[in-house]
Amino acid sequence: MATKRTSAEATGFTAEERAAMKEHAAELKAAKRRAGAADKAEQEAAAVVEKIAEMDEPDRSLARRVHDLVLASAPVLAAKLWYGMPAYTRDGRIVCFFQPASKFKARYATLGFNEDARLDEGTMWPTSWALTELTPDSEARIAELVRRAVG
Repeated sequence: MATKRTSAEATGFTAEERAAMKEHAAELKAAKRRAGAADKAEQEAAAVVEKIAEMDEPDRSLARRVHDLVLASAPVLAAKLWYGMPAYTRDGRIVCFFQPASKFKARYATLGFNEDARLDEGTMWPTSWALTELTPDSEARIAELVRRAVG
């Protein structure tokens, strides 16, 4: 998520970070307007698919495949937007998310896991992985990580 800061931004947030916060605020407002739980889940999932469709390549292809892999590997997870990124929740808490490279002008997309993901290995373990392309091996690894994350 490292974004170069201008001297004016050195003490604050980058334009990309401010945009992500604005997206998150809009997501929270939209969530409050939604009706029942089933309808809310469907609308949130549709918003994720719509956000993925808006992405430029190669982020779009990576996000679509990650989305499918996450939901197939852990059907207990629900898709929703989180700071304008596809995220996957269990009991309302973010387990993992896809951060497109374009989000913070990074050189690679990221698959990240939050603290509710059960990926603990001793006293230190990775919580995010860089994605430049998906191969059968990397897809298998993602599926394994997601299954482990939900326990």
